[in-house]
This record gives sequence, structure tokens and C-alpha cells, in this order.
Amino acid sequence: MALVLHAGEGNKNAFKVLIAAEYSGVQIELAQNFEMGVSNKTPEFIKMNPIGKVPVLETPDGPIFESNAIARYVTCSKSDNPLYGSSLMEYALIEQWIDFSLMEIDKNISRWLYPRLGYGLYLPPVEEAAISALKRALGALNTHLASKTLFCYVMTKTFMAEFPHVERYFWTMVNQPNFYKILGEVKQAEKVIPIAPSKKFVQPKEASKSKPKEEPKKEVKKEAEKPKAEAVEEEEAPKPKPKNPLDLLPQAR
Repeated sequence: MALVLHAGEGNKNAFKVLIAAEYSGVQIELAQNFEMGVSNKTPEFIKMNPIGKVPVLETPDGPIFESNAIARYVTCSKSDNPLYGSSLMEYALIEQWIDFSLMEIDKNISRWLYPRLGYGLYLPPVEEAAISALKRALGALNTHLASKTLFCYVMTKTFMAEFPHVERYFWTMVNQPNFYKILGEVKQAEKVIPIAPSKKFVQPKEASKSKPKEEPKKEVKKEAEKPKAEAVEEEEAPKPKPKNPLDLLPQAR
């Protein structure tokens, strides 16, 4: 049985698997007619990954999900593969940078990019925190690459100017034949993409926008009296108690 990779077209996590396969000389077939949002919700796919996420690799011994695990499987399929180093220390360092890339770079790029694409609620403070964390990570990587011989939507030339060694390394990698075969020509963003309407929180946004627009207009005058009204409500709450005797008058009759 050939190795079959299930993933949507242009999936960034599938790219790492396919590039690793090119370097390792491992043949991988792409699942035919895969449609994200449809194919990954079928009972057959859920059996391979209960979460329904991609990519998933079908192997003779069973399915594997999580892109880094798949890339490791592909890399280790070739004995003495230099991609995994020649010593325990080199192996550990490779694993170190895989985890670093995932948790410090990929994660923060996603926090910055996806809300702008409309996948999630856009919050400026969250974006600022993501950019700050990303710069911190790229700064660390830039220092590391200074003595050693990422980008379409938000990583502009201006942004990357702070990290020249990272940028140099990036372009060196994407222009290698095995990268180019999978990615094609990589172009850098000229400017950060604009913020798109949220695809998940459209209704809450409209609801939250409609209320403040209507209430201030209709209750501008009342708002000034609200504190008094609220105070009256709190004070008048006990007043019905002394009025109870009025209700008792009929009983007195």
C-alpha cells in the first residue's frame, strides 16, 4: 500500500510533510478529490482522525495524524536520513527547533493572520500580543542564524527588516529544488492584509453593534436620569411595604 496524504489544497502543514518526503526520497500520493469541510467529516476519515483535522497519512500499518508526527514518520522511513542528524545531540536540536517553530512562530503567525482573514474575532490587543511574541521569537532565531549558514500575508519586507538572518535563511530554503517543487514561487507580502469580516462571529458582532447604536440614540436623555431612576428603584423597593396597610384597608372593612 502506498502512503496517501489527506489534506486540502495549499495546506501549510501538508507542505512540511511533502518537502520532507522530497528530501527523503519517499513517495507520497495525495488523496484524490479531497474537499476540505466535506471529505474530513466522513465516517471513514473520522476513523483515521477522530478530531477531523488534516493532514492525515494512510500507511500500511494504519493512519497517522499531526503534521510533525507525519513528517517524522516520513523522515525515519529512510535509514540513515541526514535530516535527523548523525548523533543524539543533533537529533535533539532538530526536535528542539521543530517545537520552537510550532509553538513560538507558527502559533503567533496564526494568531495574527487568521482573525484578519475572518476566521475568528479580531481584537487589536490580541493581535498586538501576537506580533510582540512573534518578534521575540524571530529575534531569538535571528541571533541563532547570525553565525549559521516565512511570509505571504503579514510578514512584509518592512517587518522582516528587523530579522535579516531569518529572512536570508528563509529565501535560501524556499529556493532549493525540493522546496520549489512543492511550494512553487514564493512571493513576499507588500503590505499586511486588511481585516476581513469575521466568518464565525458575524451575528454577535452585528448584535453588539446594533445595541449601542440604538440605545444611546433613544436613551440619551434617559441615561442622564438613569442614576436617579436606579436610585429611586432601589429606594422605592421598600416603599411598597409601608403601602401594604392600604391593601389591608379592605380587610379592615
